[in-house]
This record gives sequence, C-alpha cells and structure tokens, in this order.
Amino acid sequence: MTRVAILTPDPAEAAYPELWPKVLARLRRALDTAGIDATPTPWTAHVDDASGLRGYACVLPLLAWGYHHDAARWQRACATWQREGLPLANPAKVLAWNTDKRYLRELAERGVAIAPTTFVDALSQAAVECAFADTGADELIAKPAISGGAWKTRRLRRGDVVDAAEPMPMLLQPYLSTIETLGETSLLYFGGHLSHAVNKRPVAGEFRIQEEFGGQYTLVPTPPAAALALARQVLEAIGEPLLYARIDVLPDADGRWLLMEAELIEPDFYLGVDPVQGAGFAQALREWMHAGN
Repeated sequence: MTRVAILTPDPAEAAYPELWPKVLARLRRALDTAGIDATPTPWTAHVDDASGLRGYACVLPLLAWGYHHDAARWQRACATWQREGLPLANPAKVLAWNTDKRYLRELAERGVAIAPTTFVDALSQAAVECAFADTGADELIAKPAISGGAWKTRRLRRGDVVDAAEPMPMLLQPYLSTIETLGETSLLYFGGHLSHAVNKRPVAGEFRIQEEFGGQYTLVPTPPAAALALARQVLEAIGEPLLYARIDVLPDADGRWLLMEAELIEPDFYLGVDPVQGAGFAQALREWMHAGN
C-alpha cells in the first residue's frame, strides 16, 4: 500500500480529542479502499525538523486543527516543510497564504466577489462604528483574521459595547441573514473537479453553522450555476495547484453569490453526506501522487 501521513492536532490541544479521531476514521476508510495507508501524526511534532515525515508519498494537513491557537508556530512549520521540500498537499506555500483570512482582500482585488469587509489590526469601538457607517448594516460579524471553527467569532449589533481586551487582526462584515433562510453552500473540489456540494444552516437562535453548534448539513444534488461560476473564479484567482479545496459561498439579500471563505488547509469534506464517501478524494490523491506533485 502507498503510505501517506495525516497531520493531526497537538496532543495538548484540549478542544478536539473526541471529534478528530472520528473524522480520521472516515478518511482512512476512504483511502484504505484505494490502497492508501494513512498514518496520523501531530503537526506540532514536525515544526522545526521534518525528518519524521520523510518516506511518505504525501503529507496531508487535513486534521491540523487548532493551528490558529499558535499561528506563529504554524507558520514556522509551513516554512520548514516548504524549505525541506516535503510532498505536502496542499503545498506549504498555499497553507501559509490561506492561514490568514486577509487573503480575501487579495482575491477581491483579483475580481472575486466577497462580502463588504473591513480589515482592522485590532477590534475597537471606533473600528466597529466605522464599519457600521460604511456598510449601513444593522448587524456585523467580527472574526479573527487567523481562526478556525468560528473561534472568537461574534455577532455585533448597533450600540453594542466592544470588548477589545484581546487585540488581534479582525475582519468585520455585514451579517447576512440569508445564512438562516438559505444557508451557506460548500463546494468540494478534489483535483480541480467538483466532488459534491453541501448546504449548511444554523439551528434556530444560532448564526454559527459548525457541527458543534448544531449546524445542519444536507447534500445539494445540483448546485446553482452562479455558485459554481463563483467557485471556479475563486480557484482560478488562487492560481496554485490544489489537491483539495472547499469553497464556501452565500447569496446576499439581492441574490448575488459571495465568497465567504476558501478552505485549503484542513476543511471538513463532509464525507458523511458525500455520495461516494470520499472515493473521489482518494482517486484525486492517487493521481496527485502519480503526477509527482
């Protein structure tokens, strides 16, 4: 069997001990069927010395959850992996670029439609009031530029007092109520080809759509053409070879599709609703390795 490594959370990371092994089991089942043996190993064990990752046909950061809790160490690891030429998928320079959500600004400059976004070096009352004034929105979403799983993401209403006790770069965006009525659509691409699409909606009274907050996921058999066109534009704007990508899009109140995030590091593939249970990813990985990426 072909041997690959899957990077997993830091063993000291307390947030994920029960969830990631279940996701790993699904991935391993899909890969095993394709003759690929996947070995889990913590990403934090290979930050400055990648010798422990030698000998694998490919290294997949698919479960490197929690990297945002130590972004400096994560970026150092990406630099190590790139310098040492590890067969990483996605490539190390893509991981480093995708770590900071300010990549959205670059994609917008390349013509990709994103939600109106204010990028600030730190959250402050003044910054929030300016964002309200600039967008005309009644509610905002504030999220850290480096985060995952809705970590420290908050919903702000006009007049809210902002707690700026933990300064960090943030993104401020109008709250799009279509997340509740229509849901966000995730388009999964393996080897540049669409695998499947998933609609994600929050439960009543919640705005976050992650599984731990009760998010409800359903397969989208035929994604809207406009959503597919936007996703293709995003992939072309990224302009890098990608083994996998999850493109999260959402229509605004006028029906215009907007890019919310391009997940290129450790996206959930939603294999539980994938009609072929990850077989498409396994095939794309085989082709990726055969091509010598």
